[in-house]
Amino acid sequence: MSSDLLAGRLIVVVGAGGVGKTTLAAALALGSAKEGRRTLVMTFDPSLRLKDALGVVDAAKDDPIRVMEHGPGFLDAALLDAKRTFDRLIRTYAPGAAAARRIFSNRFYRDMAGNLSGILEYMAMERLFEMQASGRYDRIILDTPPTRQAMDFLQAPMRMMNLVDSKAIRFATDPWWDGAGRKSLAVHFALKGAMELSDRIIGRRFLLDVVEFIRAFAPLFDGFRSRAEEVRNLLQAEETRFLLVAGAGPDRVPDAMFFLRKLVETGHHLGPILVNQVHPSLDAAPGKEDGLTLLRFLADRDQRGLTLLRSLFPGGQKIIPIALEPVPPADLETLGRLFEKVSKTGPD
Repeated sequence: MSSDLLAGRLIVVVGAGGVGKTTLAAALALGSAKEGRRTLVMTFDPSLRLKDALGVVDAAKDDPIRVMEHGPGFLDAALLDAKRTFDRLIRTYAPGAAAARRIFSNRFYRDMAGNLSGILEYMAMERLFEMQASGRYDRIILDTPPTRQAMDFLQAPMRMMNLVDSKAIRFATDPWWDGAGRKSLAVHFALKGAMELSDRIIGRRFLLDVVEFIRAFAPLFDGFRSRAEEVRNLLQAEETRFLLVAGAGPDRVPDAMFFLRKLVETGHHLGPILVNQVHPSLDAAPGKEDGLTLLRFLADRDQRGLTLLRSLFPGGQKIIPIALEPVPPADLETLGRLFEKVSKTGPD
């Protein structure tokens, strides 16, 4: 069964929040390393739970950190810091030191660029490209944030290509800004009497900072476009697999089906569906204490959820239930045991 779970050079673990994606991603990565693969597990989940699961430190935001070695295989872990990744991209791809300084000194970049909407997903895309292109790994396992934000990541390559070709970028890079245009804009703002003086100055400065940032960044646009296209192709490649981790119970099925439908519509390849934290059956357990009654209710609920999910895939999509752990895995030893259990569990 491990061949089904680890069938891919890139494995993207997706699902709703609170279903155990990070723990399973770490366990799968550890299993991959123990099978002799040079493996990287990386996350761009803002909560950085992978750091706790594998015991890595913040230095993993700069470079992958070695977690364990096993014969020819090993496991590295990497965390994403959007601002650090952005800075590294500029140092790497700017046409020269002067061009890099021009970007770093821009007020808009210093104050806002690391926090803009969507920047986390763009930088995750760039970090994934960086790690894949390095050739250091046989397999990369990517832990993602909850479903909706993971969808933003999948759409990031196309959004980046559209952004680079957008009218706003063409407007900001127009030669008009090199001559009298900047002065004309300033005069326009100065003569506009409907605004208070402070608002007028702030608005003008902000616009000029944004324009200057885009113009300073212009030499890097072609590289962003080409890398975005390569990441889009990588995410849709035959050797890339998406493992959906779903919660147990009928109420979790709609969210799982939403994401599965989006994956299929966008041309991505599905691996098994992992239904995590399934309560075990207690039908044979004696007693009618309140605790046992609750556990029987939860076990029945989870089985109804599995039955409903299986009924939606008459074609035979693999669905693997994973029993609830009495104590959540918190170190390499318990993560290894979780991988052994999951890899031996067949479709149910």
